[in-house]
Amino acid sequence: MSAVLQTQTRALSAGAESAATATATATDALLALDAASLRERFSAARRSGQRAKDAAESLGVSEGQAIAAHTGLHGKGLKVTPLKGPWVELLQALEFCGPVMALTRNESTVIEKTGVYENISATGHMGLALGDDIDLRLFFSRWHAGFAVREPASDPANPSLQSLQFFDRHGVAVHKIFARAETDRDAFNDIVRQFSEAGTTCDFTPAPPKPLAAPDAELDAEGLAQGWGEMTDTHQFFGLISRFGVERQQAFRLVQGRFTERADPAIVHRLLDEASMDGTSIMVFVSSSGCIQIHSGPVSRIEPRVTATARWLNVLDAGFNLHLREDLIQNAWIVKKPTADGVVTSVEIFDARGELMAMFFGSRKPGVPEQQAWRDIAARLTRLPILNA
Repeated sequence: MSAVLQTQTRALSAGAESAATATATATDALLALDAASLRERFSAARRSGQRAKDAAESLGVSEGQAIAAHTGLHGKGLKVTPLKGPWVELLQALEFCGPVMALTRNESTVIEKTGVYENISATGHMGLALGDDIDLRLFFSRWHAGFAVREPASDPANPSLQSLQFFDRHGVAVHKIFARAETDRDAFNDIVRQFSEAGTTCDFTPAPPKPLAAPDAELDAEGLAQGWGEMTDTHQFFGLISRFGVERQQAFRLVQGRFTERADPAIVHRLLDEASMDGTSIMVFVSSSGCIQIHSGPVSRIEPRVTATARWLNVLDAGFNLHLREDLIQNAWIVKKPTADGVVTSVEIFDARGELMAMFFGSRKPGVPEQQAWRDIAARLTRLPILNA
């Protein structure tokens, strides 16, 4: 190559690098501006009284995106540190913090339990927490990002609000852990330092449309019913509907009159009231895309609350809170599953999109038949006529 051509090539290369650098700098500045704008608007929405999820959605972003925008140095009160896994090791370390509050939610229902993270284990991407109060089923393959979040308390005399928050790839919260007054804050902060991943960026993608269920005519309804009747454990149910390619409520509809019954959506309030009055111990399951959280025990303080935009059904007990959008219940089902210990009865509720809001069972241990008190409550719940399609 001639000296002139080499000089021209170097000049062109330098120009291209300069242009690329300028473009990258402009892009970085635009992203920084967007993040700054998002922080400002998110802060204003939070000051108006909106919860983090609602504040983010009011701005057209996911909660995960709004939280991620607060990483790094900035002047807003919300301070966020990205976290790294392994997530099971982070959860195991929480035992040294003492009592914390575990929270799992979906679009319509929130469950909160205060206790100690104990007996945490994982096999592959599947994890368990089997503490006296914190009872979780964990699907770590869906835990896309984690953040340590510190938010100033409304009362300057109180400690800041600290939490660990985990999101799926679409920016939807899968699980959150909040420090409480009884929490060892030094141990909590040690976990943040140990698992921090400063400088990490996190990309979230929009959620794809929910796949459509196969038409009933293409399904083996009799095979499904036969397989249902042959179950020996409630945990076999997911494998059953996967094997026959049916959606959960579709399966309920296909075996109506044999194993399932439609119920009045108002039954949840009655169920909780009756369990509260007679002291029946129940189990409440609430799931996100990456976690199922379970309460086992009695319920006592049942309080409905109506706002201008929602009708909430709340359980407000020491160590256990449930917040359920009663106005969003579209369908309720009473479901019976055969097991080696006899039939197990659940009440399962769904919103208008077909998403599972919550499940209710009578408390029981493996090897022990279902409580008669729970069966009596379920027997008194109002049924609806059979739904054909």
